[in-house]
Amino acid sequence: MEDGSIIYLLLYVDDMLIAAKSMCDIQNLKILLNGEFDMKDLGAAKKILGMEIYRDRTQKRLFLSQKDYIQKVLVRFGMADSKSISTPLSEKEKLSAMIKAQAQADQDYMSKVPYSSVIGNVMYAMVCTRPDFAYAISMVSRFLNQPQKEHWKAVKRIFRYLKGTIDPGLIYGSNSDCCLTGYSDADFVVDLAKKRSLTRHAYTLGGCLVSWKVTLQHFVALSTIETEYMALTEAAKEGIWLRGLKNDLGINQEYANIYCDSLSVICLAKDQVHHDRTKHIDVRYHFIRSERRIKVHKISTLHNPADMFTNLVPKSKFDHCLSLLNVDYWG
Repeated sequence: MEDGSIIYLLLYVDDMLIAAKSMCDIQNLKILLNGEFDMKDLGAAKKILGMEIYRDRTQKRLFLSQKDYIQKVLVRFGMADSKSISTPLSEKEKLSAMIKAQAQADQDYMSKVPYSSVIGNVMYAMVCTRPDFAYAISMVSRFLNQPQKEHWKAVKRIFRYLKGTIDPGLIYGSNSDCCLTGYSDADFVVDLAKKRSLTRHAYTLGGCLVSWKVTLQHFVALSTIETEYMALTEAAKEGIWLRGLKNDLGINQEYANIYCDSLSVICLAKDQVHHDRTKHIDVRYHFIRSERRIKVHKISTLHNPADMFTNLVPKSKFDHCLSLLNVDYWG
């Protein structure tokens, strides 16, 4: 985007961002809006909805961060002085959905814990600029109805991770190869109570992260292949939408590339033959076989950045995934 093409405006109590290819178009829109509303032009965007915006015009880079927001959340919930750690969840940590008998002291303690409020506040940072703890949030948010002390300990571990990694954010740069690329992954039966699996996908544009999602699948899968196939289909739908948006912005791309680390799933997506082991799969997931707006490719698990959103991975793999998605410190 050209310099000066993003302007930050204040419209009564609401924030508004205006983006265009030409400064002339922005000026004309500002004149039109000023004729209808009492507005104040604050110049180039620096902050919007709790997200700080930094720009390096010489290197044509842009950085989105929520450092101030995260610091306020840590202070609000009494975790500003906590000891920092390097990962949001421990590799050995397994949270159970089973309701366990608790001592009266633990029950009294948890009755005073604002569990839902904490999850909501931390989740906002994850949704906007911090995909690095998306998997951790997907884990702890399953226990909103009846959280126990072990769940609260996991939430406090996320706080401690944020304490040590308050500065990272999303970095966007100038890239002539503005290609839309997706990564799909899944984890079989992570919800032991309802036997549901986890689906995850992430999309980059020119190597910079623009979309990510971690969610439990709505249906119970009967095999790892089915789980991965369902995840790939969900990723394909997101890729089709993003490709359409990109084309509407005048950056045409014939098809979106999606990378998956399961060769069996890729074969299933390309094979029109019905097999006994897959004939039960809902027809909604088979549309990917005839879809021409996406192309599926094989990628090694070692280099699939979506892997960190569906598994508890070692610190080295966690950092490698973040670098692949361009989630880093500014500077």
